[in-house]
Amino acid sequence: MNDRLLKTLKGITNGHARASQADLLAYSYDGTPGFQAMPDAVVSPGSAEEVSEIVRFCRSEGIPIVPRGSGTNLSAGTTPTAGGVVLLFNRMNQILEIDEENLTVTVQPGVITKDLIDAVEMRGLFYPPDPSSMKISTIGGNISENSGGLRGLKYGVTKDYVLGLEAVMPDGSVIKTGGKLAKDVAGYDLTKLLTGAEGTLGVITEATLKLIPMPSSKKTMLAQFAAMDQAAEAVSAIIANRIIPATLEFMDRATIRAVEDFAKVGLPLEAEAILLIEQDGAEAAVNDEMQLMKEICEKQGAFSVELAKTAEEANNLMTARRSALSALARLKPTTILEDATVPRSKVAEMVEAITKIAVKHQVTICTFGHAGDGNLHPTCITDARITEEMHRVEAAFEEIFKEAIRLGGTITGEHGVGEMKAPYLEWKLGASGINVMKLIKQSLDPDNIMNPNKIFGKSEKKRVVVGK
Repeated sequence: MNDRLLKTLKGITNGHARASQADLLAYSYDGTPGFQAMPDAVVSPGSAEEVSEIVRFCRSEGIPIVPRGSGTNLSAGTTPTAGGVVLLFNRMNQILEIDEENLTVTVQPGVITKDLIDAVEMRGLFYPPDPSSMKISTIGGNISENSGGLRGLKYGVTKDYVLGLEAVMPDGSVIKTGGKLAKDVAGYDLTKLLTGAEGTLGVITEATLKLIPMPSSKKTMLAQFAAMDQAAEAVSAIIANRIIPATLEFMDRATIRAVEDFAKVGLPLEAEAILLIEQDGAEAAVNDEMQLMKEICEKQGAFSVELAKTAEEANNLMTARRSALSALARLKPTTILEDATVPRSKVAEMVEAITKIAVKHQVTICTFGHAGDGNLHPTCITDARITEEMHRVEAAFEEIFKEAIRLGGTITGEHGVGEMKAPYLEWKLGASGINVMKLIKQSLDPDNIMNPNKIFGKSEKKRVVVGK
């Protein structure tokens, strides 16, 4: 990044471009262990017009662009592997409109997810997507990664709430897709194409999101099991009984102990597995379904099933689940959280497979996640400085991904592909599927400046190993 280039970027953004070593280092990595690369500059645009100018300039100079939210993603989706400019959206962080008549909210990409949720709830409205990182993650990042969350089973993921986008394309042009519409089938669905594209097809500068009415009642329940397979079978049985809880979360014993030591909310240390169950809706229906789920859990072997007695107790249970990654990260220097996902009916089989794979490769894997939608988070606590151990970790996750696909699942349910899972994507999509995606990328971004080296990786496995 020479003085001429930096001066131009500063001119476009009224001085909001930096290239000090401290700034570059701070944005050389994200939430993914083992991946790091230095950018050449960090730029904070203040409007779509500034983003457009930056993109046009970078394209003319052949400079890569990496759009970045808060960097909480777990797929190395915002590591600047080809250098270039990291785009930050801390200056574009406004909730522009809450439209109660059309049940929509329009926001800039830098809005923090929890701030949006709180703002609409003050109006009696509900934005369901709730990634565990919602206190720090941004809406732009959520859209780019198509983030999920604890409420995904009943309410879906981010893409289900994106009605329209404003985006700057790789040639610098600004497009608007969708809008405040319940129906819109005019042409290709560009809104869905950009959602989950991980910044490889354009830069999101504004989003119109769907809201729904706030549920009138909510209850939370904790079910304890003496065996992991009992909890997994209970999940399958709940779904088979045509009940769709708002939240149906699973934790194994190692995760329970780590979370309780971290959050101290009174989780049962004697349980081998627990289910955290939440249902919302009309009060009578919630009561009926919670009772039925209690009976199902007991039938599947739960030795304790208790309803949270207060809103504070319920909130503590959900907070404990959201803190699972932070709790496990305290145990060893490196924590690798994955999200192998299978059909709901295969949860028990997948949990058993993860346990066997961990034993086979002599690695420590704790499992938790969104069991209700089959999105499990096998999490390895390890030390990236021990090269031999990291190779065993890599081999274990390779087997886990293969097993997920064998069971009809996928390599990622909500984390995205990024750089980390790119080598495994062909296992899921096949060569023809990869080729179709590459044609879309090449058509829209022929110069490959938009977040290069993401999604399409080499055919062999690849995880950076930091060791001697």
